[in-house]
Amino acid sequence: MSKRRKNQQRLKVNLSRVFQILQRLSLRAKVGIAVGAFLFLILLPIILFFHDLPSPKRLNDAQNFPISTKILDRNGKLLYEVYADKNRTPIKLADLPPYVYQASIAIEDQNFYHHFGFDITGIIRALKNTIFQQRLQGGSTITQQLVKTALLTPKRTVSRKIKEAVLTLMTEALYSKNQILEMYLNNIPYGGTSWGIEAAAHTYFDTDAKNLTIAQAALIAGLPASPTTYSPFTRPDLAKQRQVEVLKRMLAEKYITPDQEKTAESESLTFATSKIDIKAPHFVFYIKDLLSQQYSDYDIARSGLRVTTTLDLDIQNKAQASLSAEINKLKNYRVGNGAAVITNPKTGEILAMIGSRDYFDATHDGQFNVTTGFRQPGSSIKPLNYVTAFESQKLTPGSMLLDIPTCFQVAGQPNYCPKNYDGTFRGPVQVRFALGNSLNIPAVKTLAINGVNSFINSATAMGITTWTDPTRYGLSLTLGGGEVTMLDMATAYGTIANEGVRVNLHPILKIEDYTGKVLEQYDPQNTVKAVDDLTEQNASPSGTLDTNALANRVLHRATTYLISHILLDNNAREGAFGPSSQLIIPGHTVSVKTGTTNDLRDNWTIGYTPNLLTAVWVGNNDNTPMNRALVSGITGAAPIWNDIMRSLLKGVKDVWPDKPDDVQSAIICATSGLVPDPNSPCPTRTEYFWQGTQPNQLDASYRDIWIVPTTGLPPKAGDSTDGLQTQHHEMLSDPFTKDYCVDCTRPVDDKGHTVFEQYFVPYSSGTFSP
Repeated sequence: MSKRRKNQQRLKVNLSRVFQILQRLSLRAKVGIAVGAFLFLILLPIILFFHDLPSPKRLNDAQNFPISTKILDRNGKLLYEVYADKNRTPIKLADLPPYVYQASIAIEDQNFYHHFGFDITGIIRALKNTIFQQRLQGGSTITQQLVKTALLTPKRTVSRKIKEAVLTLMTEALYSKNQILEMYLNNIPYGGTSWGIEAAAHTYFDTDAKNLTIAQAALIAGLPASPTTYSPFTRPDLAKQRQVEVLKRMLAEKYITPDQEKTAESESLTFATSKIDIKAPHFVFYIKDLLSQQYSDYDIARSGLRVTTTLDLDIQNKAQASLSAEINKLKNYRVGNGAAVITNPKTGEILAMIGSRDYFDATHDGQFNVTTGFRQPGSSIKPLNYVTAFESQKLTPGSMLLDIPTCFQVAGQPNYCPKNYDGTFRGPVQVRFALGNSLNIPAVKTLAINGVNSFINSATAMGITTWTDPTRYGLSLTLGGGEVTMLDMATAYGTIANEGVRVNLHPILKIEDYTGKVLEQYDPQNTVKAVDDLTEQNASPSGTLDTNALANRVLHRATTYLISHILLDNNAREGAFGPSSQLIIPGHTVSVKTGTTNDLRDNWTIGYTPNLLTAVWVGNNDNTPMNRALVSGITGAAPIWNDIMRSLLKGVKDVWPDKPDDVQSAIICATSGLVPDPNSPCPTRTEYFWQGTQPNQLDASYRDIWIVPTTGLPPKAGDSTDGLQTQHHEMLSDPFTKDYCVDCTRPVDDKGHTVFEQYFVPYSSGTFSP
C-alpha cells in the first residue's frame, strides 16, 4: 500500500473518532463548542488587527520622541535640522488667554466641545466643498489630528483609518475636552523645529504663548494645516491670507469682536527669525519645499531623513559675504537687496543660493527668496533671442541690422518705438557688436525676425518656464518684458554653456533614512557623461524634451558656440563697457551678459565658463526703481559677479569653449557684413559662422543716388524732384529699412548726438525675413 493511501486511511479513522466523541456529547456541550468556534473565528482577525494598537495613554508619554531630519551640504556640513521634540515646551491650557486656543478651535474644529471625536457636520461640509466647490478640505477633528500626529503614522490606508477611529473614541472616553485640547496644543507641528504652541510662540515671535496677541495667535493657529505652505518665513503672503481666514472664523464663532478682528488684521507682525539656527537659509527652505512635494510634514520632521544637498557651504559663505558687502556700498544708488545663484552647468548642481542680502532682515522682506521669485531680466534675455535666430539661420554674428529710430506699427495698438539705453543710435551694426554692446533696436528687430512664438518656444526648451501664454507678449519681450526666475535663467544660460545641451538643476545629491538606507540618489557624473556623449555625437536637437533623460540637446553646438564667443569677446562690448570693465576676469575666458530693465527695477549679470555659472541680481523687493547710474549694468550686479567669479576661478586652469568642426571663419566687410568686392574694396574683419551660413553676396553698397541739397539726405516719398543732385554714397538695407544712406550728412543736437530720421514699420509676427 502506498504512503499516500495510508495517510488518507489514517485521516478517515481520526475523523471517525472525532464524530463518535461529538455524538456522545450533550446538546448543551455541542452548542457551547459551536458558539466558541464561531466567536473564535470572528474575534481572531480583530485581535490580530488591533494587537499593535497604541495606547492613548502614550499621549502623555515623554519618551515618545521622533527622529530629526538633517539637511547637509555636499561635504556633510549641517545646514539645518528639522526636529520635533527637542524644541517642545509643554504648557497648561489654564495659563493661556482664551483666544489663543480659541483660534485653533475656530479654524480646525468649530464643534470641538459638542462632538465625541467625530464632527458629522464638519465631514459633510468638507465633502460638500470638495465635490461642489472643487476645494479640497479635510474633516478631521482636533481629537483625530492629535491621534494621527502623536500615535499613528500619516500613511493613508483603510486599516490606519479604522485604528484612528478606535483611538479617537478611546481618547474621548479617557480624557476631558480641555485635556485633549491641551495635548493637541502641545503635540501638533507648527513648522520647522516647532512642535507645540509654546515652541511656536518663541520660534515665530520670541515670546511665551501666554503673551501672544490675537493677531499672533491667529497666525500660529493657521500653521498646522500645512506648516510649509503657510510659513511666514518662506511664504509671507500665504501666511497672511491664512491668518485673515482664522480671524474671520474667530469672529464668526464670537470668540472676538469686530473691532478686535479689524485691529488684529491690521497689526504689523515682527518675526523672531534671528533665533533660527540655520545656514544658507533660503536654500534650506527651498530644499524643504521640494521635500514637502514628496514627503509629508510628518516624515520630514519625525522620520529621520538625511538629505545631502549639492550646496557647498564654503562657496555659499564667500558669495554671501561678497554680495552683502557690495549691497552696503550701493545705498546711494537706492539698492536695497541682491541675490545670487551659482551652478555647475554640466551637472545642474546648485553650489550656492543667496535669496537676499540678509535673510534675517524682516524689515526688508529678507525671507523672500529672489532666486525663485518672478523678476524682469532686462537685456540678459537677449542671448536667448539671438541664439534662436542663429538656429533658424535667419541671422549670423556678421548680419547687419540698422540701429536707427524705428517704430513698429501693430494694428489696434500704440506704436512701439524702442530706444537704446543711452538714447543714441549707431546706424549699421553687425549682430556681434549689437549683442556685445546690448543695443535694444537690433534686438527688437531680431525678435521681429524670429517671431514671438518661435522665441518663446526656443527659450522654453532652454529652461524658461514662466512664459506660458504667448498672447501676453510682444516685441518688448527681448528687452526683458517677460518675467523669469533666476533659477530658470541659470538653466537657460547653462544650456548655452553646455553647447546646446539642457541639464535641469539638481539641488539634492542623496536622501537616506536615519539607518543609512538610500531612498533616492543623484550621481552628477552620469549627467556629465550624458552631456559629453551628446557633444561627441554632435547630435541635432530632437525637438521634444525627454523628461526622464539626464540631458537633452535643444540647440546645435555651432549656434551656442557663436553666442558664447560673442559674450566672451571684450572687443565686441568695448563701445558700451570700455576696455577694462567688471566683466573681465583676468587670466580666464568667461562669457558674460548684463541686463537692466528700462524702469531700473532689476539689474543682472550672468556669466559662465564650461564648468561654472554665476547669476547675480540687485534691486529692491518692493520694486522701487534704483538710481539711473546703474543703467549700464557695470555698477551693481557686475562687481558682485566679478568678485565671486574671481574667487571661484582662482588657481583653476583656463578653459575655452570647444569650437565645433562646423564653425568656420570668413572675411567680411566690417560695415555691411557682405563679401568684399575686389573691385570696390571695403574695411574687413574676420567672423565665425555656422557652416553654410557665410554670406555669398558681394558688397555693392556704394553707388550714385539722388540727394536733396538742403537736407543732405535722399528724397522722401512725395518730395519734389526739383533741384536734386547725384552723389556717391554708401547705401545699406536690413529687413525693415530699404536703402538707408550710411554716410549722408545729418544734423547734430546740442549734446553732439546725430539726429536720425525716424522710420515706421508695419509689424505682424513672422512677416520679416532677411
